[in-house]
Amino acid sequence: MPEIILLLHNIRSTHNVGSIFRTAEGFGIRKIILSGYTPYPTLPGDTRLPHIREKLTNQIHKTALGAETMVPFEYTDTLQLGTLQLAGYRVVGLEQSPRSVLLADYVAPQKIALLLGEEVHGIEPALLDQCQDIIEIPMRGKKESFNVSVAAAIAMYALSRL
Repeated sequence: MPEIILLLHNIRSTHNVGSIFRTAEGFGIRKIILSGYTPYPTLPGDTRLPHIREKLTNQIHKTALGAETMVPFEYTDTLQLGTLQLAGYRVVGLEQSPRSVLLADYVAPQKIALLLGEEVHGIEPALLDQCQDIIEIPMRGKKESFNVSVAAAIAMYALSRL
């Protein structure tokens, strides 16, 4: 089973973040790195105003149900994908793209850093360009994409089976 780190960049919803934490715990994800304007639970030495920190932590907890205390995580303003690559991770974007490979056809490496982007616009182009691979979940209905937490769950399930 591959070692997987999740990268949550510019995900707006605390409910999506909490859901991803809960699913990540179930699949034994090694760590979550939150970045950009993604809300995150309280961290040691957290410098956010106490009322903001507590509000966001409580909202994430509503869907994470304690998984936010079980899955190691960190927060950074900007992602440093090169650092992860140097640590042996293959940076894989979950996005619809001309470069994407269908999730079912993807041959996963041993160490994956799975990048998830903003709910409406997905992964910003500058970050997508830095991804070594891009995987896509096929859509059969009329909607163009899944909710980010649902897409994350589908990808975690498929990648953890490889």
